[in-house]
Amino acid sequence: MSHNIKILPGATVCEDCTLEGDITIGGGTVIHPRVTIIAEGGPIIIAEYCIIEEYSTIIHKKCDDQEVPPKPLFIGAHNVFEVGCRLESTFGHVGESNLFECRCFVGVDVKVGSGCVIGAACHLTAPQTLTDNTVIWGSEHHIREALEKQPSQLLQLDFLSKVMPNYHRLRKPNVHKRPPSARQSQSQETSPKP
Repeated sequence: MSHNIKILPGATVCEDCTLEGDITIGGGTVIHPRVTIIAEGGPIIIAEYCIIEEYSTIIHKKCDDQEVPPKPLFIGAHNVFEVGCRLESTFGHVGESNLFECRCFVGVDVKVGSGCVIGAACHLTAPQTLTDNTVIWGSEHHIREALEKQPSQLLQLDFLSKVMPNYHRLRKPNVHKRPPSARQSQSQETSPKP
């Protein structure tokens, strides 16, 4: 499996994690040590401002149907994967602002919308679609609708991005914003100012 790891500026990615396949990590995202991300069924694109904690696993599984071309797995912004959770997916999308609590498991036949909470140690294996703002909790996998939006993790992200370099070796961003081309900068200089 070839490795094509793209880390955007502002991402904090510990060196002590396993990244295999074609993976893009968005700016502001924090990946703790001992995380495993494997893109075997196509690229994985992790949007900005996600938190992926220790011993979490994200696997983009190969589809059984060989005729279907591989699609990227897109993980939306502001998702939190707590310690030891596991997401296996063959689908192309996980929504935004979801909370995957400690040691939860989300199987390949589960689609996750936005604003969902999968409770600690809940195991979702049956084919299902979690509509936006679904909360699943307890050993009986109770389901209800969230009463309020998930709180922002921006303060925690800011704290982690400042503290983690003191305790862990980090991978450096390897995708840089391109400077404007000569043609673009000339057109900006010659355009009339209001």
